[in-house]
Amino acid sequence: MTRVEQIIHLVESGNIDQALALVPKVKKYGNDEEKYALADCLYAWGMPEEAKELLEELAVRYPDDGDVRLFLAEVYTELEAEEEALAILAEVGEDDPQFVRACLLAADLYEMQGLAEVSEQKLRQAYKKAPDEPVVQFALAELYFSLGEYAKSVPFYEQVQKNVREMAGVLVAERLAEALSRIGEFEAALPHYEKALEQKTDSRTLFAYGFTALQAGYVQTAIDKLSALKELDPDYTPLYLYLAKAYEQEGQLRKSYETAHEGIRIDEWNKELRLYAGKLALKLNKPAEAEKQLKKALEIDGGYVEALTALSALWLHEQRYEEVVSLLERAMADGEYDPQFEWDLGRAKHRLEMYDDALNHYAEAYNFFKYNVDFLEEYGYFLIEEGNRAGAREIFQQIVALDPGHAEAAEMLLGLEE
Repeated sequence: MTRVEQIIHLVESGNIDQALALVPKVKKYGNDEEKYALADCLYAWGMPEEAKELLEELAVRYPDDGDVRLFLAEVYTELEAEEEALAILAEVGEDDPQFVRACLLAADLYEMQGLAEVSEQKLRQAYKKAPDEPVVQFALAELYFSLGEYAKSVPFYEQVQKNVREMAGVLVAERLAEALSRIGEFEAALPHYEKALEQKTDSRTLFAYGFTALQAGYVQTAIDKLSALKELDPDYTPLYLYLAKAYEQEGQLRKSYETAHEGIRIDEWNKELRLYAGKLALKLNKPAEAEKQLKKALEIDGGYVEALTALSALWLHEQRYEEVVSLLERAMADGEYDPQFEWDLGRAKHRLEMYDDALNHYAEAYNFFKYNVDFLEEYGYFLIEEGNRAGAREIFQQIVALDPGHAEAAEMLLGLEE
């Protein structure tokens, strides 16, 4: 048994101190093969500094040994000595058998330094040298994916998938499906999610499959996958919002409402589920329940704009104008803003006979809703009430230009022009 084999045996037996006591003997008396083997062990055991000493000695003795040089570059990288590592890698020429591996290591280093373009150049050099090597294809795909350049990543994932199912702990089919989904190719992503599920059934993949199916318009498939996820992992709270949406799209409002409430029972601080449950309650003619859920959403996040506009719309419908004004003015004072606030405040203050304020809000809202016929019609009639016939005429002219078939607007415009 060699000294290195003794060290390995002692470590595996838990006799760490005895093993480390033999390390200096290998450094001093061991042959080069033993020193390389010991460096490999030390590096694997989380002792890169000790491995570095051995490898630097071997690199001086064997300057043309690519394995030694690249191993030393890896160790330098672990020790955050990036410049030393890159200096070694830069010396590896295209004809060197280690060239592709050197490019991959250099690409990792440059990416760690935030130099994505240089990293891409190195990977492109490796790809040019070894276009059929899955490791190189995967490295390029992962780089583009990490940069958000999903369309560029897709062809490389497709190449990898021809030969490899999993790499670096990543299911290639799942990553390809995710990349396709990110660029809006939802339908194209589905068979890859199916393949990924055949290889591994987990919560994340089931959710992504269900979500993507919903985006692609395969509502029943979305329901099937998200329901399977609920059985597998009922605490995976993101599923409930999209399962509720899927049921709603199928016209199952009651089921949608119940699903949203299931999610709320598991995660009572989920503002999106509270908002959605509130909107569903309105559709089911449950205004009191809707108000309760919308207020809960705002307790979670007082600046939640969607909940503010939904609650404002509910109160406008119920003619609770003072509450609308209080709600939205408080939100605006806290720094929240949405153009709908202006329109709603215009409506509410109009009904409260706060005409000057209402006019200011309508005028501000006009900047955002000048192509919205419903807004223009409301604004036009308000201007007529205020005696501003010239302003109203301009508004009704816009309505007719946007919707030539709007008979009521055309008739009103005719009267204003007389």
